[in-house]
Amino acid sequence: MNSIGKFFRVTTFGESHGFCIGVVIDGCPAGLKIDANKIQNELNRRKPGQSSISTNRDESDKLQILSGVFNEHTTNAPICMIIPNNSTDSGYYEKNWMNPRPSHADFTAYNKYGGQNDYRGGGIFSGRITASFVMAGAVAKQLLSETLGITIIGFTSSIGGISVPPLSYSEIIRNTELNKVRCPDNDTALKMIQAIETVRNEGDSIGGTVDCIALNIPVGLGDPIFDTLEGELSKALFAIPAVKAVEFGAGKKFSEMKGSEANDPFMILEGKVITKTNNAGGILGGISTGMPLVLKTTFKPTPSISKPQNTVNLQKLEETVITIHGRHDPCIVPRAVPVVESVVAIVLADHALRAGYISPVLEEKA
Repeated sequence: MNSIGKFFRVTTFGESHGFCIGVVIDGCPAGLKIDANKIQNELNRRKPGQSSISTNRDESDKLQILSGVFNEHTTNAPICMIIPNNSTDSGYYEKNWMNPRPSHADFTAYNKYGGQNDYRGGGIFSGRITASFVMAGAVAKQLLSETLGITIIGFTSSIGGISVPPLSYSEIIRNTELNKVRCPDNDTALKMIQAIETVRNEGDSIGGTVDCIALNIPVGLGDPIFDTLEGELSKALFAIPAVKAVEFGAGKKFSEMKGSEANDPFMILEGKVITKTNNAGGILGGISTGMPLVLKTTFKPTPSISKPQNTVNLQKLEETVITIHGRHDPCIVPRAVPVVESVVAIVLADHALRAGYISPVLEEKA
């Protein structure tokens, strides 16, 4: 299943070491002005080789828009976008494809597809495929911003147990892009960078979390019972490789609270119903409340490490030891920030169209 969404439909294609990574968006309203530079900027935030703590795979990730945009505006035809793969090195994978890498999808993909899957660089299971999420998400962000004034903010909230302190939305927006880990607190960022550099020198990796906030969400997004906003967001977020947990609002802290602590009292502010607190993270009954959407996504450590690891040879059915060679991130979290933002944008755009908050044909503002 390579597609998601009902009204804003996104289909991804391409493999890590194939010709390109691409995406098709169907259902984007006609008349949306597309800023290709903004899409490229989102790709640049995600692309490899952007800092000393990321993989050194050298990809320019240069955007190509193939269809669906004419005179800088969407036409309602499918929007097809690609980025070429220009820096592939498949030698290691050709030699070791019968030795599944621990905690990768090599073993499960081999069994599910009878060995017919593209194993080079992980194929469709590689983090490389998230570039397609980012291209689609960049269009969704422009749609949400233009029509509803929605702003989506992601940031690195923890790495290896090092967590960012509570910050205001303005601080997060102002500071997140000022360092290479995308942490909005500089002192915490320095500690995170040191932790990543330490595990890289040890031939190891480390995990962490990305928080995401969406502001100006209207009331009423989400279709219970099975297409709740949490459910749809969670499904999409779990499509990101290495995601192992998703929390909304107070998340797992709810298990430590009393009802009197967890509940969000209603109040009136400037003639509008809001909640005094936002432990629910902007969703009740699977439907948006109008409060900021708040979620946390947990990423496991990058499974590609240079330390020797035990595995098996699938052809010989013998235990063996594998040492992974290649270009890998010691921590995927900083590059995952724009991916999480993009996935959230895709789901919100779909549900805004479903709920009628966005028209299928946009009128250009005077």
